[in-house]
This record gives sequence, C-alpha cells and structure tokens, in this order.
Amino acid sequence: MISIRLFASVLRLASGSSFHMRTQSFQSVSGGMALWAIAAGCLGVLGAAASRGADPGTTPVASTPLPQPEQETALRGLIQQAVDRVYPALVRIDVVTESGGSGRMKKMRGSGSGAIISPEGYIVTNHHVAGRGTRITVRLTNREELPATLVGTDALSDLSILKIDATARLDPTRPLAHASFGDSETLQLGDVVLAMGSPAGLSQSVTQGIISNLAMIPPGGSLQIEGESVGELIRWIGHDAIIFPGNSGGPLVNLAGQIVGVNEIGVGSLGGAIPSNIAETVTREIIAHGAVSRSWIGLGVQPLLKSMTTENGLVVGSVLPGGPAEKAGIQPGDVIGSFNGQALPAARAVEDIPAFNRLVFNMPVGSVVPIKGSRQGSPVEWTITTAVREPSLPPEVEVQPLGLTVRNVTKLLSLERKRATTDGALVVGVRNGGGAAESKPALREGDILTHLNGVSITHTDDFQKMVAAIAEKSTSPTPSLVTFVRDAEEIVAVVRIGTPSENNRVAKPIRPWLGVQTQVLTREIAEALKVDARKGVRVTHVVPDSPAAKAGVHVGDLFLQLDGRVIPAGSPSDQDVFDNLILPYPIGTTITFGGLRNGTPLQLEAQLIATPEATGDLEIFRDDNFELTVRELPLAERIAERLPVNTPGVRVSEVQPNGWAALAGIAPGDILLSIDNTVVKTVAEVETLLIRCRETKPKQVVFFIRRNLGTAFAEVEPRW
Repeated sequence: MISIRLFASVLRLASGSSFHMRTQSFQSVSGGMALWAIAAGCLGVLGAAASRGADPGTTPVASTPLPQPEQETALRGLIQQAVDRVYPALVRIDVVTESGGSGRMKKMRGSGSGAIISPEGYIVTNHHVAGRGTRITVRLTNREELPATLVGTDALSDLSILKIDATARLDPTRPLAHASFGDSETLQLGDVVLAMGSPAGLSQSVTQGIISNLAMIPPGGSLQIEGESVGELIRWIGHDAIIFPGNSGGPLVNLAGQIVGVNEIGVGSLGGAIPSNIAETVTREIIAHGAVSRSWIGLGVQPLLKSMTTENGLVVGSVLPGGPAEKAGIQPGDVIGSFNGQALPAARAVEDIPAFNRLVFNMPVGSVVPIKGSRQGSPVEWTITTAVREPSLPPEVEVQPLGLTVRNVTKLLSLERKRATTDGALVVGVRNGGGAAESKPALREGDILTHLNGVSITHTDDFQKMVAAIAEKSTSPTPSLVTFVRDAEEIVAVVRIGTPSENNRVAKPIRPWLGVQTQVLTREIAEALKVDARKGVRVTHVVPDSPAAKAGVHVGDLFLQLDGRVIPAGSPSDQDVFDNLILPYPIGTTITFGGLRNGTPLQLEAQLIATPEATGDLEIFRDDNFELTVRELPLAERIAERLPVNTPGVRVSEVQPNGWAALAGIAPGDILLSIDNTVVKTVAEVETLLIRCRETKPKQVVFFIRRNLGTAFAEVEPRW
C-alpha cells in the first residue's frame, strides 16, 4: 500500500541516511511554530497512512509502528534536514520584463522564486518569471539584494537560468549556499515533498504536501508559453503542497534535501512541478551554451487510434510539407514503432506522447536516425535526418523610429506561408501615429518586410540597423520605400522613418497681464449684493505679486468701468469679455478701474506687464526613451492649484502605460520639479537634460515630482 511504503521510506531515511551540509545552517522557516506546523501536517498524512494497513498480497514493512513520539521526532528531523539543505539557497526574484504590444515594448514588474544550484551563483527558475527580464534583482534568505543577469531561457520547458553578481555581495568571499538536483524518476505517489518559494512576492516560505500525480499534463495541450505547448515536453509532478502566484520557479524538495522539481503552476488544489531530470538537463545546456539545442523532424504524433490493433508505437497525425519527415517518406496514418533503435511502448493516451518527443528533441541536430513502423499493417523502414528546432515565436524587438515591433521569420512560418526563405521581418504590432501606421497602405500585423529602399532584409537585427541609420541622418521623418509581403501579394509603401519633432511648440504671443480672475456680475448677483450696477465683473482671485496685487485689488472687488468705459459683461456667456478688453493694451500701459468695494466707490490704477513664462501655450516635449510627455504648467493651473507664479516645474501630461516612467511610479498630472537634482523651469530645460541622458546613458535618472500635497523621488531606469 502506498501509505505503508511512504512510512517505511521515512523510517529508512531516518535510520540510514547521512546528510553532508553544504549550506549555511538554517535557523527557522518563519519561527519555530511554522516548522512545527509543517511537521504536524506530515504526521497527519503518515498517521492516516499507517492506519490503513498493507495491500493484500504484500508484506507489511513494519508490523509494529513506532510509538507516536518517536514517529514525530523522526519526521521532524527529516524535514529540518531537508529545509537546512535547500532553504538557504532559496531566492526571491524581482524582475522587469518586456513584451510587445501595439507596436512598442511594454514593461511590467513581477516577482517569482528560484534556487541557487551552483557555487558560482547560477539560479534555476521559470521562463515565465524571468525569460523576458531586462532588469533582475534577487533577494537571498539573509535579505541581501543582488543584481542578476539572464544567462539563457527556454520557453518549451518553461525554464530560465540566471547568474548572481557575487561581487556585489556584502562579503564577496563568503561562499554562496546552493542546492543540488535529485532524481525525479525515483518519486512515487504519496512521497512527502516541500514546496519552497516567495508566494505573492513575500519573503521565502515553505509548505508541505505529498506527490499526487506523476504524469500530469495540460488537457488538450492548453498551456501555451510564447507559442510553445508545454505538454509536448513536460509531464508535471502533481503535488498538494500549497503554492500561490510568486511560487513559480521555486524548488520542490524531497526529504533528502534535493530538488526534484521546479514549481510552475497551480491547478485547483494541486501544484505542478517540472521534473528535476528535465530541469537539470536544460540547466546544464544553458550554462554551457546559453541556449537549448533540439532536433526537429516535422511531424505531429498522437496516441494510437482505438481501431488500431498494433501493440506498440504511436500514430503519425500530421506531416509538415518540406520537413524532414516528408523528405523521408513518412505519411499521416503511419505507425512509428521504434526510433533510433529504441522500441516505443504503445501510446494509448496523451500522457504517453512527451516521452517520444523527448527522444526526438534530445537527438543531436543533423543526426541520421533509423525509424521502423508500419503502414496499413505492412512493415516500413525510414531514415530521417533531423533539423534544428526553432522557437515557435522568436523574441519581438521594437523599431522605434517606425513605431512597430517585429520578429524573425521561422522555418515553420515560411512553410505555412509557402515561402522559400526565412529572410525578412514579421510585423507583430503597429503603434498608432507612427510611421508604419501612417504609410499608404499602412503596415499591419502579419506583414513580412523584405526590403527597405531596395536593400534586402535578412533578420530583425539588419532591419533595426537600417532604420536607425536613416533616422540618425535626419532631423525630421525621412520618406523611405519598404517592400512587404501580405498574403500572396508583394506590396510597396512609402514610410516616414524618424520621430516627429519632439518639440511641438507654438510661438508664445506677447500679451498684457493683470493677474486677476473674475466672474461676470449678473443681475441676480448684483441684487444679492444690493448694488445698483447691472454690468461688470467680480474679482475671484488675485495672483500674488501681480500688477493687480500691487495695485491693491482684493477678492470681492467689483470692476464696473475700465478707463471710464462700462465693462459690458452681464450674463454668464460674457465670461471672456473682461480679458478681451485687456488684450489690446500695450505692455506697460497704466489702466484705471472704477467700481465698488463693500458698497463703497473704488478707483485703482495698475500697470500691465507681459504674461509670465508660466502660461506655456502648447509647449510640449515627448521623450520616447523615458516614455513620457511634459508640457509647460499654464498660469491658470498654477492659480487653480494655488502655486506661486514663478515656482519651477513642468506638468507631466502623458505617461505611456507599461513604460519606463510608469514603472518608476510617475503618473499624468504630476509636476516635474527636477531631474538628477537640476531644477527644471521650462520644457526646453527638460528636453536638454533628457537628451544629455541619451548621450551619457546613466543607469538611473532621478525625477523629483510633486503630486497633490506631497513630493517624491522616482528612479527611472531606461534600457538604452
């Protein structure tokens, strides 16, 4: 019986295993109570297991169970030793990832888990945690935070390898704690396992459970990661140790203190972990070569049909045109019984397919492989030469001067499109307002770009360099001829390469300024104030240090006449009348107001001055590296927010969602006060500072902003 076998294995480990500590000693998981809770949970499982007895026909391992206190002590010791071996190697991973969308690369913060698996500081985690990472920080269990780099990633297995920058440690000479892989093939249903990770981005934690399933795959291959069907390769280890978002990439650990899986998903109450035997193979290849090389033969297989009488193998469901399988003569409906001399057991369910795929993937690229099988009951032999398996979806790259994202064309896509070559750049997304969107006809998702100004495009790198060279030579968008394939057509279009003038400015007219805000004196207001006047304005705000303030104007004053003429404002629609009366006066003119203050006649003189710089009529600047737009802070806004007229700062008018500025916490409406401790008063000063940043490419740029009543520093870290 499973439970008795499990109990016996625990006793065997307790009595016969020796643990050689290669890590720092672990003091507690989250205090003694947490560790006790884990032990108690295990005891609950084992106690229930022991009470059920052995299966008929089997010899009980222990006819007389140990007394309860001894069981408890043995299990607690095993769990503590497993935690001691692996927990110090556990890391929380904080990452900034980039993914394409709407013609630009969007940034997003995320967190996950991982484990250090070598003295050099290599870390294994999930591809979906760090595979698109552009900025990665890891936190050790001693709370040290260290930068890490992405060594390589593999979407098909959902695994990534990182490396810690050990020179950034407080004590670089101190050895890094690290864990080791165990053999996932030795796992059996009911084995006790520990899931370690950082759920919800919290500090490192441990939960306990048992192995529930050894061949768990997504139904119908539904789990897709960047075009890869994870079920082609992976059969998850199912377990009931509690995991949450943030646990992804963390180790699944046996009671010997070995990593037997890498947690990837949660399905209901079950967790799914990538077997360690696959994880270790992928890890070694990425560390050695930076990527995983796999063979491809261009066919799809499926379980044997119910109507088939064959006792071994699997059936060919599809053969891709032009692929190795077609060239070898394999056809849909053929049954493959052996591959490279290895007999294949009968595949009766989808869970049986990954084993065959691994045989194919693991062959060295270019291998000549003998295959035996049958066609309509007759024996057939084939010889096939494997080709390199490309990623289903190569990474996207942004071509900023055109406002689009592209990726390389794969062999599979070329076969689907019936193209003889993989040359070109596939359009993935187009940004509204960019050169690609404004061309006639406009470029769109799915187009394959083949030439730019008559020069062939081989890969995305070529295309990026060609576009950058054109953009750098001109100060305004440059018309260029692009050739692209759409469906069966070859089309040409003129695109404008480059960023429209980032300094979208309108010359400021020189206007006279008094420094007041007013409302129309309507008949109803006049009657309520008990004044006989039926035309004029009431002062609602006086700007400090303005001509009006210096003239002694107060809030509540009624202006009835301007230089002896009645101010013809008597209805709400006349709100602009007073301002329009001021507008024709030359700067420096002294004007006279006649009116009332608290019912007493009033006469004041004020000398008009030029409108302060703070009005900023439509002066804006957009920076595509920092992904934000700023504009001058208009006088009306300063007045409305009760800011001094001459206070420095510009308004952040737009922040690209999922951009670098947004990632730093900057939001539309913020007032930008300084950049790297340099006070900014105008848009032109912001432009100068950010252009200088493009040239010096600092790692961080500190923006000091005002939001409502408070201020804050925002550290922007663009990827240059």
